Amino acid sequence: MRSIEQRRKFRMNKLFHGAAYYPELWPEADIDRDIIEMNRLGINVVRMGEFAWSRMEPDEGRISLDFFVRVMDRLHAAGIGVVFCTPTPTPPIWLVHGHPERCFVDAEGNVMSHGARQHPSYENPFVRAACARIVEACAQALGRHPALVAWQIDNELKCHVAEDFNPSAIAHWHAWLETRYGTIEELNDAWGTEIWSQRYQRFDQVPAPVRTPFLHNASLSTAYRMFSRESIADFLDAQCMLLRRQSSVPITHNFSLGFFLNFERTCVNLDFASFDNYPSAQNWSAMMLDNDLLRAAKPGRAHWLMETSVSHNGWLGNHEPAHPAGFLVAEAVSAYALGAEAVCYWLWRQQRTGCELPHSAIMSAWFKPTIGYAQVEAVETARKRLEPFLVASKPAAAEVAVTWSDLGRAMLQTEPLGGNKTHEVSFLGMISVWHQLLLDLGVHRDVRFEGGSLDGLKLLITPAMPYASPEFLKRVEAMVRAGGIWICAPTTGSRTVEHAVPTDAGLGAIDALAGIETEYSYPVSDTDAVGEAFGLSTPLAGWCSAVRPAHADTRIIGELKTGQASSVAFLTERKLGRGAIVVLGAMPQGEAGQTLLKKLISHYTLQAGVKERYDVTSGTLVCPRVGANGARSWIVVNMDGHGGEARVNGEVIKLESYDWRVISE
Repeated sequence: MRSIEQRRKFRMNKLFHGAAYYPELWPEADIDRDIIEMNRLGINVVRMGEFAWSRMEPDEGRISLDFFVRVMDRLHAAGIGVVFCTPTPTPPIWLVHGHPERCFVDAEGNVMSHGARQHPSYENPFVRAACARIVEACAQALGRHPALVAWQIDNELKCHVAEDFNPSAIAHWHAWLETRYGTIEELNDAWGTEIWSQRYQRFDQVPAPVRTPFLHNASLSTAYRMFSRESIADFLDAQCMLLRRQSSVPITHNFSLGFFLNFERTCVNLDFASFDNYPSAQNWSAMMLDNDLLRAAKPGRAHWLMETSVSHNGWLGNHEPAHPAGFLVAEAVSAYALGAEAVCYWLWRQQRTGCELPHSAIMSAWFKPTIGYAQVEAVETARKRLEPFLVASKPAAAEVAVTWSDLGRAMLQTEPLGGNKTHEVSFLGMISVWHQLLLDLGVHRDVRFEGGSLDGLKLLITPAMPYASPEFLKRVEAMVRAGGIWICAPTTGSRTVEHAVPTDAGLGAIDALAGIETEYSYPVSDTDAVGEAFGLSTPLAGWCSAVRPAHADTRIIGELKTGQASSVAFLTERKLGRGAIVVLGAMPQGEAGQTLLKKLISHYTLQAGVKERYDVTSGTLVCPRVGANGARSWIVVNMDGHGGEARVNGEVIKLESYDWRVISE
């Protein structure tokens, strides 16, 4: 049995092209026909099992995986691998019928019911035991099957639900608080509970943030979010442990960045990361963000695109536009080029029942090729061309990264700092803004977890991270002193770890590190606030930290012009060691703001000596690769369908709509 470290070092030796497969929904006689068509199309992996618990355990304690063994036998004989999923998102009716205490409860007190998915409370001990039993049965029956290439834990954890307020969850919350704080006095001090007479005498008095006449203490609300996300990660960890007792294949979970998870924590015990994304042709950049985060999530291990649509997304009451011809190939090529080992579709055959009837598939419910079938054929042609080249190389190391902070995300969900009716604020939105700027400028980039390594970085951008821990700042300082540049973007440092306002300085420890003094902290949306920097002027919005230099090595790069304050800056730079710390105190807005932000990034990528940057037209992507012998190569893809060009290795590459090209030294 391989150790977890050995599993994490599995080397990519092929590119997978797959689909979600639900043989339990169709006559068993259809399986051979499915397999013949999969082989003809080049599908070499399928994912199955995640919604089939009632087929495995129709009555409590009566478990059989024989059907899935037979299916996997036939798939293996045909050379098709299997990602088998634990079926915990959709338990059978017997688990919750007549047992509301086993169901998920939302913040309004609504008890979820059987009929969709994610309705059980994973905090309930009976539910946890039942989940463990079926996972262990899957591991015993299938863990050594020759078709098995990977496990997937559950499916899209916290896709439809946020924090659980089941009584079992609240009991676990109290225990979690006691473990974290030790004494109720410590909690009271950390949260400042003298406010509004919130002071608690015992941990079991601390409420969960259910409905209250106004709002809960920010410290409490953010803590409950982090508790909930840690607890669901524990649920995943428990399944990993059961699978590893019986099986040596790697384990993953399929994420999406909108789900209510702590992504960094949840990745800890996975062997590789995977994600689901269903972009339309217009929001293709969202998939690039997923690739850049999940590639960096498990360094040295390729990630998977586990679900995307063949032509369009859809469920009862809604469906998205069908992809234009060529988009699916561009989507797949870019994922492979950015480090994905697999591109998989949801789903193989259109569902004839359920709540996702209008969703696209490779085959229709009546088993005819769908509108997207020819595009899947084209992806397979591209995969065959790419496979020898990509197996022999890996993505070039990124020199630029954006910081992803799960605590920062939770804090902005509690307090969308700087947001109002005219200016929406979200953590994912802010990350996307900075990521899009790097895409537009042709900068090869990572999105790295807050706790991730900063090795190799020349420029780090950290937006919307209200709490910057001493550990994080220590690593940032080391990077800067060695020659890197840190851009501390708006709201970063503006709160403490307990979601309180710092009392030592406006940006806490960042003030001293950046050589500044925060004078004012206030919202500037819909005011006369203007920022002037790099010879440009732009309106500002969101939350503003207006600062002054407080160190001889700090200089003003951008002045804040407003009738509410004078002689203050919104952009500063401090030389530190061989690098610099840049504080951006407020977010430029509109077309002028985009121009200024691009000027800011261009200036500091040049100052930091970033080499992995390419002149590109909008909508064109360059993916640099490095071979085992150090040889350089690039995959250039047009993603927006308008055609474009890129200057790579001294050559101008022109692409037609959704075209792609491999360039070698």
